[in-house]
Amino acid sequence: MNGFRRWTARRPFPGGLLLVLGGAEILVTMKAPLPVILHIGMQGLAGYLLPTLMVLIGLLILFNPTQRLFYSIIGVLLSLGTWPTSNLGGFLVGLLLGVVGSCLAFGWLPEQESRKVRRQRRKAARAAGQPPLRAGEPA
Repeated sequence: MNGFRRWTARRPFPGGLLLVLGGAEILVTMKAPLPVILHIGMQGLAGYLLPTLMVLIGLLILFNPTQRLFYSIIGVLLSLGTWPTSNLGGFLVGLLLGVVGSCLAFGWLPEQESRKVRRQRRKAARAAGQPPLRAGEPA
């Protein structure tokens, strides 16, 4: 489990996972045998192509995090494109999962130290009798 935790810490895992889940949910709603399914918009190739590309982009975010900015922008555009093409974006659930996942991937910062390390540093500074440094203060 420790290896998986290290692997997910070095990439925007929640964002990629939400994008994959959003695309999968839209694909499921496209194939569902329910009489409630809406048939609004283009039900042809675009209805299946956009969610498939969402799943692919989510996997690319997971396995190639260096290009996450480009992939997340494409992910947002694909997610928003499912509104007219795929049952209102999978009844809004898939659309929202895709947009939130893409935003999380876009905002992920690999160089940022964890909060745990910052907390430990502040605690050590307090124990030494020094006031802890805040963001933006000179050292």
